[in-house]
Formats: sequence, structure tokens, C-alpha cells
Amino acid sequence: MSAHTTPRPAPVIAGLLLAAGGGRRLGGRPKALLSHHGRPLVEHAVRVLREAGCGPLHVVLGASAVEVRERADLTGCVVVDNPDWAEGMGSSLRVGLTSLAGAGADAALVSLVDQPGIGAAAVARVLAAYRSPASLAAAAYDGERGHPVLFGAERWADIAETATGDRGARVHLARHAGELTLVECGDVAEAWDIDTPPDLARLA
Repeated sequence: MSAHTTPRPAPVIAGLLLAAGGGRRLGGRPKALLSHHGRPLVEHAVRVLREAGCGPLHVVLGASAVEVRERADLTGCVVVDNPDWAEGMGSSLRVGLTSLAGAGADAALVSLVDQPGIGAAAVARVLAAYRSPASLAAAAYDGERGHPVLFGAERWADIAETATGDRGARVHLARHAGELTLVECGDVAEAWDIDTPPDLARLA
């Protein structure tokens, strides 16, 4: 008999990009369409997920979704619209997890479109924290939890049930704090958001 065992297949970790925000504090400029290195910010965020090894890639749009689809190259992504995007991040997270339900993924790595200081190096670190469909991991910056966050598929139903308003997955994360693996990324990424007009200076 052969002594070797069949290697376990690599986990399928989907990238879930939340890009629905309307940029209310930016004068109503949709964050997905902010220019970064001459292209829409949503393209940059998708490229980061792809380079880090996520796949399949699902993108949740909301504000100006038609214009985003027209102007941004989202080739190879499953693009879904969140009609209730104005309710906050929670609704986009629910829409995104629902879209992943039949994708055969073992986990979802959730990132936000308005954090271009977080690149593929940080995403790959969080990706590497996957252990099972029950995994729960998040990037940390000087010990403070941030994005991206990795949710094993066994957690999706509870997260979708508790994600309301702008709270996203906070309820689930609070309930399961003892199971959360924090992955320090402060040495390879910066976790600032593009929220207000002065923040636009951070874009190239």
C-alpha cells in the first residue's frame, strides 16, 4: 500500500469587495468611482484581491451602480447591486454573502473599496490565516482590528442575519471575539479610509 496521502485541495477563498457607498461626506461622489492612478478606485481594490490570491471575486455596488459598471473594468468579477445601499454597510454585506452562497467557497475575505492603503501583502496575510470553514480572522493595525476580515462559510448565515445599518459584521465579531485571529498588518499597510474631502489628497 502506498504510504502517501492525497493532498488536500487548496481552500477556495472568495474576495468580497464592498463598493456601494455614496460618499455622502465627499459631496455625494461614489467611492467606487474616485480616481486612483488614473482609474476608478474599485478597479484598484479588485486588483489587490486578485493579486493576493482571492477567487472568485464578488463586487457589491450601490450608489451610481450603472455608471460604475460603465466606467470600471470589472472583468472576471461577479457584480451584484445592493438596492438598499443607503442603509449602510450591513445591507451590502448581506447582499454579498447571498451572492456567494452558490459559489462553492470555503471562506470570504471582505474588503472595503475606500481603503487603498491596504494592498495585496496585507490581504495575503489574512488569507493565510484560513484553517477551516469556521475560520474567523481579521487584519490588525498596531493591535486594533480592521479590514480585511475573513469569514469561514459556516459563519455566513449568522453574519447575514445580524448585519444591519453600518454595523456590518460587528455583532458577530463581538459574540465570537474569543475565536477571532488577529493578523498584524501595520508593517505592510495603512488602514485609513477615504471619507472626507481632505482624505482625497491620499489618492494618487
